[in-house]
Amino acid sequence: MTVRVERTFEVSAPPERVWAFISDHEKRAGAISVVESFDAEDDRHATWHVSLPIPVINRTVPVETEDTDREEPRYARFVGRSRAMRVIGEHELRGLDAGDKEVDDPGSTERTRLTNRFLVDGNLPGVERFFKRNLDDELRNLQHAIGRDLGVETTSR
Repeated sequence: MTVRVERTFEVSAPPERVWAFISDHEKRAGAISVVESFDAEDDRHATWHVSLPIPVINRTVPVETEDTDREEPRYARFVGRSRAMRVIGEHELRGLDAGDKEVDDPGSTERTRLTNRFLVDGNLPGVERFFKRNLDDELRNLQHAIGRDLGVETTSR
């Protein structure tokens, strides 16, 4: 079973500010409750040490992540691989005008629509079930962390 989730929220900040959060390993990893620590190799590669509360895993699991696609400040895609799972995540940022319409020039907007897509393939029993139950909460954590970090309001769509 593969778990797929897509969630969108709006941030009262321009795409460049939201991008600064999304592209920062420490900020992105810090928003996810199961990430105990991380080691950044460079701006595209990091190892996230994940603690999953499932019976077959009794220690943290290193997840090697790589940002595979980046179109600053519009799009980021990453892949994470470990013995427990494979994760693909996408963050798509769109600038919004005063009427909530998406605009092509992100530099001319003060609000951002952030669409997050995640796919999790578990390699061990319980991994997919855990993410099916908890991925929405993790995306809410990400939303709230962005709002706190930027000092702005966020709204779920």
